[in-house]
Amino acid sequence: MSHTFTAAAIQLVSGDDLAANLARAEAWVAEAAAAGAELVALPEYFYLMPAHDSARLALAEPFGHGPLQQRMAALAARHGVWLLAGTLPLQGSQPQRFHNSSLLYGPQGQCVARYDKVHLFGFDDGHERYAEADTMQPGSAITSADTPWGSLRLSVCYDLRFPELYRQAPAPVLISVPAAFTHTTGQAHWELLLRARAVENLAFVIAPGQGGVHPGGKRTFGHSMIIDPWGQVLACQQEGEGMALATLDTHRQQTWRTRLPALQHRRFTSPSFIATQEKP
Repeated sequence: MSHTFTAAAIQLVSGDDLAANLARAEAWVAEAAAAGAELVALPEYFYLMPAHDSARLALAEPFGHGPLQQRMAALAARHGVWLLAGTLPLQGSQPQRFHNSSLLYGPQGQCVARYDKVHLFGFDDGHERYAEADTMQPGSAITSADTPWGSLRLSVCYDLRFPELYRQAPAPVLISVPAAFTHTTGQAHWELLLRARAVENLAFVIAPGQGGVHPGGKRTFGHSMIIDPWGQVLACQQEGEGMALATLDTHRQQTWRTRLPALQHRRFTSPSFIATQEKP
C-alpha cells in the first residue's frame, strides 16, 4: 500500500446544459490527472444544475447502465485514475423519485462502490427553499470502498451534518463529500463541519463542491477543500471553476492515530453502552 498520493477536488459551476457540464468535468479531470492526481473527485450535480430539480429526474439511469455512467467509467479508464463521479441520478423504486448517488470508479473504469445519499436536504428561510425529498428517494446504507490508500467512506453534501454516518467501523482513512452547499449555509458551516469530521475521525476529507451562480438564481458556496486528519486545510478552491490539489500522507496519518488514539478510546459504540436512569 502506497503511503502518499495526490488527490484533486474539482470545483465546477454547472448549469442547465448537460453536454457543456460534462465537457467541463472531463476537462478538469484531464487537468487533474496531468497534475499527478491519482484520486479525482467531482462535485454533486456536476452533470446538471437546473432551475428546477425535477429536470434531473428525466436523466435517471438504472445502476450499471446508461450514458452518464458509461461516460464516467470511460473517463476514469482514459486517465487511469480513481474517479469519484460526484453524484449521478439513478432510478429509484418510488415513482417520480431518483437516487442521488455517488459512484466510485477504479482506474480500469470499473465501478467499485455506490452510495445513495441518505439525508435529503431541506431548507426554507422565507427567501430560499430547498426540498430534495420532492424529487429524490433516500438511500438506507452506509458505504465504504477499499482503495490503494485505505478505506474510503462515501457521503454527499447534507450528510456532512450527521457525524454518525462516519463513525461506523471500519474507521475510514478517507472521507469524500461531493457537495452543492448553498452559499447561505456554506458560509456559516461548510469549513467548520468538514474540519470537525476530519478531526473526530482522524481522517482525510476530500470535499469537491459547486462554486458560483446557477440557473434560477441559486448560489453555491464553493470552497472545495482537502483537509488532513489534524484538521488542517491542505488546499482550497474558493470560488469559480478550479481544483484543490494536495498530497496526502497516510503514514503521517497513522502517526497521528498512534499518538492520539481517540478512535480506540470510544465507548459509546453500541446500544449496550446506552445507560438508562434507574427509578428511585
